[in-house]
Amino acid sequence: MSGSVTGAHLGWRRVLRRKPISMLNAESGADTGGGELRRGIGTARLTMIGVGSTVGTGIFIVLNEAVPKAGPAVVLSFVLAGITAALTALCYAELASAIPVAGASYTYAYATLGEIIAYVVGACLLLEYGVATSAVAVGWGEYLNALLGDTVGWQLPAALSAPPGDGGIVNVPAAVLVALCCVLLMRGAKESATINAITVCIKLGVLLLFVVVALRAFDSANLHPFTPFGIAGIGTAASTVFFSYIGMDCVSTAGEEVRNPRRTLPLAIFWCIVIVTTIYILVALAGVGAQPWGRFEGQSAGLAAILGDITHAGWPAILLAAGGVVSIFGVTLTTLYGQTRILFSMGRDGMVPKFFHTVHPRRRTPIRNTAVVSAFVGLLAAVVPLDTLANLTSMGTLVAFTVVSIGVIVLRRTRPDMYRGFRVPGYPVVPVLSVAACVYLIVELPWETYLMFVIWIGLALALYFGYGIKHSKLAALPEDANEAAAQ
Repeated sequence: MSGSVTGAHLGWRRVLRRKPISMLNAESGADTGGGELRRGIGTARLTMIGVGSTVGTGIFIVLNEAVPKAGPAVVLSFVLAGITAALTALCYAELASAIPVAGASYTYAYATLGEIIAYVVGACLLLEYGVATSAVAVGWGEYLNALLGDTVGWQLPAALSAPPGDGGIVNVPAAVLVALCCVLLMRGAKESATINAITVCIKLGVLLLFVVVALRAFDSANLHPFTPFGIAGIGTAASTVFFSYIGMDCVSTAGEEVRNPRRTLPLAIFWCIVIVTTIYILVALAGVGAQPWGRFEGQSAGLAAILGDITHAGWPAILLAAGGVVSIFGVTLTTLYGQTRILFSMGRDGMVPKFFHTVHPRRRTPIRNTAVVSAFVGLLAAVVPLDTLANLTSMGTLVAFTVVSIGVIVLRRTRPDMYRGFRVPGYPVVPVLSVAACVYLIVELPWETYLMFVIWIGLALALYFGYGIKHSKLAALPEDANEAAAQ
């Protein structure tokens, strides 16, 4: 009996072993400015990575999915999601300043909560980024067709521009978009960040134009009834749109490719949340004020359609459709980038095959990793409908955000004297509120999402016990090193 108890105890110690923070920082070159990846991104471009992976996802795509669930009160859904994201952003900022390493929530969980939890979080992040990239790529075909129809009078046939379930057979534009982003990411993170910054400036200009024009047609009658589905509708829509707040997590995946990461990461996370939340609320309010909420459901390229109805002219809709094409390109680029860096970090830890950790000697980017991820994401975008993808992304995002907030509490208790470039104000209230808000939004997701999520986590755990636990770099460390990590 004692032997089995001892074996079980050792088994739990193996799956809950934590990676020493000193090892994490040494591997990434956080304190020396070195590392395996090239450091060339500053605060402005890092902020644009966060904004680029967020603005466009929620407004250009998911508004048509969320308004039918909440009505005009979708504005409050964005506020609720924004408050949740802001609370979590403070937690992200503290952990990013203390552990400025690629891997984001996965890395933070590995340092604070243990290996198996980190693996589950890593699976959530891969789901979050992979499905989010696919979700926005799906919508690219809609805006591309809107642009082609308004400019040259021709569109791609529905069979080749939408996935099964949305009236098509295969979404060719989505697959092509992912392939283009793949090639750009292979060239280098700095170059990709520059292209992304350009697309962000274009999309913000286009969205501000939409706000100005839509507010001119604002009709308060369109806001009645404001909450046709009650409080429950607001919560359900907030859960759906929350996937559009993954930008701050994408910021933290760049921890090994930014200059002065302990200062740059918290600043970029802060500015990302401020810019994103402001834009979302303005566009949502202008949209539901300019058009009856019942017309949003099933409306293709919604914002472009709203502008066309308001102006009865061609140029505003053409401009917005072009902005959607550029915007979604930027979103796809940055979320695809985030997923490859998660896998890079997991590969370095031995959690997934070393293949994903291989870096090109000259470009200093994980080229093989990027190619495999892009192939998977492109296939997903080509054949899976948008609404399924949006809810799955929200689940993965919320679980990862919950773990980050818990990680702040754990690290404050286990390493109170550790250097932090930023500390969460109002501790421990803010992390606790962040966890509570995330759990609330998780509860509001539909049961089908839970089923698919459980299947995904089951597959991840099978991979962990079949591969990760045996190949983990921590398995080769002496037991006292793992003990030191837990102190």
